[in-house]
Amino acid sequence: MCTVVVSIDPGAEIPLILAGVRDEFTGRPWVPPAEHWPGLIGGRDLQAGGTWLAVDPAARRVGALLNGQGVPTPPETRRSRGDLPLQVAAQGRLPDLDLTRYDPFHLVLADPEGARLWHWDGEVLTQDELPPGTHMIVNSGWDRDGDNERVAFFRPRFARAGRPVALDDPWGDWGKLVTGAGLPAEDPRSLIIRHELPDGRIFGSLSVTLLALSADGIRYDFTDDPRNLAAFRRVLPE
Repeated sequence: MCTVVVSIDPGAEIPLILAGVRDEFTGRPWVPPAEHWPGLIGGRDLQAGGTWLAVDPAARRVGALLNGQGVPTPPETRRSRGDLPLQVAAQGRLPDLDLTRYDPFHLVLADPEGARLWHWDGEVLTQDELPPGTHMIVNSGWDRDGDNERVAFFRPRFARAGRPVALDDPWGDWGKLVTGAGLPAEDPRSLIIRHELPDGRIFGSLSVTLLALSADGIRYDFTDDPRNLAAFRRVLPE
């Protein structure tokens, strides 16, 4: 993923909302969310076999991955980062791994009680507990100050957006914002992007996920048509 929004309100009926936008080369093969791994649901990257976001419905946990910045690992020892969301969603923690085999990443673990965030820059691992409020994580990390133009534009709008009070409620302003809020793809603030590279490849927003986590369960909506609010389909509950 390239953008994750996490809203934490411990006193709300829906205490945690997570929205994610996945940006990738359009030619990279993948399949939509399903139970591609026992007990875990998420979209599957067919090139590396992992995922960008994994949900454990029984534990009401979600793991979400963003590529980070820092020192890349040597190709001969590199492991795909796509197994990390699966591990944290299944175990509720980041297990003891040889992180030197992974390129830099940001990894979110969320449940109805709150959210944790790990950062690996290729040399040092750090961990943060996200406090109540609305937060945005991008490829440069957890942007607390709005230095990123996208964060500066969208975070206050997500913070003002009304949240569902039940798992089957409409998404309201959350849906409008996560599908781009009408900004064109070329706007530097845009959440939904599309860039054509000189070699003809296209890098853009391929999918959007909306998750609501509560004591009653998980609502998981997904679309591979990122600017179309009407195109979301329900993944959970089935």
